[in-house]
Amino acid sequence: MRTMGLMTGLAAFGLLAGTANAQLSGDVVRLGVLNDQSGLYADIGGQGSVTAARMAVEDFGGTVLGKPIEIVFADHQNKPDVGSNITRQWIDQDGVDVIVDVPTSSVALAVQAITKEKERIFLMSGPASSDLTGKACSPFGFQWTYDTYALANGTGGAMVKQGGDTWYFLTSDYAFGHALERDTSAAVKEAGGKVLGAVRHPLNNSDFSSFLLQAQGSGAKVIGLANAGGDTINSIKQASEFGITQSGQSLAGLLVFISDVHSLGLKTSQGLVITTAFYWDQNDETRAFSKRFAEKMGGRVPSMTQAGVYSEIAHYLKAVKAAGTDDAKKVADQMRSMPINDFMTKDGKIREDGRIIRDMYLVQVKKPEESKGPFDYYNILRTIPGEQAYRPLDKGDCPLVKK
Repeated sequence: MRTMGLMTGLAAFGLLAGTANAQLSGDVVRLGVLNDQSGLYADIGGQGSVTAARMAVEDFGGTVLGKPIEIVFADHQNKPDVGSNITRQWIDQDGVDVIVDVPTSSVALAVQAITKEKERIFLMSGPASSDLTGKACSPFGFQWTYDTYALANGTGGAMVKQGGDTWYFLTSDYAFGHALERDTSAAVKEAGGKVLGAVRHPLNNSDFSSFLLQAQGSGAKVIGLANAGGDTINSIKQASEFGITQSGQSLAGLLVFISDVHSLGLKTSQGLVITTAFYWDQNDETRAFSKRFAEKMGGRVPSMTQAGVYSEIAHYLKAVKAAGTDDAKKVADQMRSMPINDFMTKDGKIREDGRIIRDMYLVQVKKPEESKGPFDYYNILRTIPGEQAYRPLDKGDCPLVKK
């Protein structure tokens, strides 16, 4: 069963007068946060993304153009058919203007097709497949926080430069895993490394023993984990139990969130090199936002996708205000014309393929003795400038890009 919630502020009761020339469908801007609320990706999105969305709306003042902003949310259960059905109901019956977050690339690809057909804005923080701004791009789709190309380019390239020049992949068998394996393989080869093979495992798997033994038997210097969430946590735990890293092979967590490191503990995850779009302890602005978030989330700091949900909604609402309407075409154009500046992004920009160009960060998980307290987990190794982090515009096969 899917769950749904509704958030309205005081302004949602129409206490503020409308702006004279405002054009808002249904006299409300309604945002639908669609993600995994109960499964292996709940910690990286889930209720944390709903909280981030609420914070963005509250910080904006609860209204836009004198009309209320509402939030609904639902659990797509990591199933494309469930996500598609909710999206269609939201748009056709419930008057939802914008779909937000949507981790699980297979679900996001389905939602991208629907929002393109229905001409609705789609703000993607959770899904990683670079196909969302490649062959499956949309004039209404914005991939905000990260993608498989940036992850591959950051972690894959760094590991090869450190001597990890032979790879074997442990890959989640759906759109995200396939894209991450593809993009990392390309990055490894470009850096001068070799890919020896790959094995694919079901999404939300519990026993990785046979897959890890195949990877171990390959003799590769690096085992690339092209998975996420609970699958990454279980892979790393079981690899440690099998003594894989102790025997000289390295693990490359190609998509690791701070919630994963928290679950694993520093003893198990120390030394992992990770590419991330956000770290709560980067500067005063990130710390201030994360403190507010943690107060609402039982002490947990935001993942990069939860931070991205706040950022993308804040930018969308600014664009609605500037455009004087929630018409999707006009708002999309306005979003592209405005720089992105907030606690996690400085002078970001949106390309015609929907890719947000913003800096990424290569970090390494601290040793237990280096950590000064809860969530003090990363040393930032370097900043990857946005222009270097993402796939060149002419390489993605997005039909919106002029040849």
